Amino acid sequence: MKKKISLVIFIIFFLVIDLNMGGGFAHAAEDAEDIQDKIDKYQDKAEEAQKQLESSQTQLGKTQAQIGVTQNLIGKTEAEMSRKEAEIDNLEKRIALNKTILESYIQEAYFLDVDPLTEFLTSDKNINDVSENFDQMVGVKEKILAMLDDINQSKNDLEKAREELDNKKDDHERLLSLQQGQKVEIAGDIKETQATLSELNAKINKLKGELSSLLGSNVSFKNIMDAADFASKGTGVRKDFLLGMLVVESGLGKYTGGCTAEKSNMSKSRLDIFKSICKDLGYDWKKKKVSCPPSSYKGTGGAMGVAQFMSDTWMGYKSSITSKTGNNPPDPWSLTDGVTAMALKLARGGATSKSGECNAAKLYLSGSTSKTYDWYCDRVSYWSKNYEQKLQ
Repeated sequence: MKKKISLVIFIIFFLVIDLNMGGGFAHAAEDAEDIQDKIDKYQDKAEEAQKQLESSQTQLGKTQAQIGVTQNLIGKTEAEMSRKEAEIDNLEKRIALNKTILESYIQEAYFLDVDPLTEFLTSDKNINDVSENFDQMVGVKEKILAMLDDINQSKNDLEKAREELDNKKDDHERLLSLQQGQKVEIAGDIKETQATLSELNAKINKLKGELSSLLGSNVSFKNIMDAADFASKGTGVRKDFLLGMLVVESGLGKYTGGCTAEKSNMSKSRLDIFKSICKDLGYDWKKKKVSCPPSSYKGTGGAMGVAQFMSDTWMGYKSSITSKTGNNPPDPWSLTDGVTAMALKLARGGATSKSGECNAAKLYLSGSTSKTYDWYCDRVSYWSKNYEQKLQ
């Protein structure tokens, strides 16, 4: 009885370990796609900011041209004012002269302004002489009135000329002030847009750096197709399903990791196994690249190759991989060994039949067939039908 209980406990323990192995798969492709999505969004915003910047710069150029025109108008107005000032000076001299003439006319009128009839009665002048003096007096008064009209008209012309020029200059200066205000505002918009564009470019560059840290060694599509074909024939897992898994896990081998083991935050036990794998293959464990710690969820990096196996999970399939590929020891960074390892893991989860693929994918991800992971199954299913999109 005790032996049966011990056996049951051992089986349960083995299953728990096996399930926990699934949790060791890191998804460099998923992280990379998230980063690429962010880069695309920032690039869209950067393009909008660039268009806005170009529009503002164009508007600034137009405003500057308008300012030039207005300043030219002000210059012409000032030149016209100088000419008018000369005319006004002449007009003022004319008024002064007219005033002098007017004074003489007034004096003449004063002496002539006597009663002609009285002069006729008290003098020996005849009627013709008196009449002549009277006509002369009337003529002087008419000249006085004409001179007064001329002076008043000259003053009105002077005031009108000055007022027109002052108004004209004021209008131009108000327009210039408005245009200069627009120039300052547009220049402010340009400065703000340039700052926004600079910030967006900085974010894009930062994200590109993060994306670069996820990049592994690229493989040709032909090579990965050949590896998937080989693994499919050796395990019974459908080739298209394998390719869908490879898209999700490593972008068809494009994103296999860009961190060293020391920066992956993997556990000590996994690191020890990782060192052992590298030693057997003749690799420097400090230089060999693995997946980085995920940025979108809590976890560690350390996944190896296109199949994104953790070191402890890899060791669980080591002999099975060798039996299929003939490579001893098998290499997690080998395309054939990596895809074969993936196929073996999926086959163990039931992917040898199409109806079992969904659960196999969920087991590969988490060690569980819970509906919680249906999203992963759906994603793999989609890419198994559309993996060729990754060639574009």
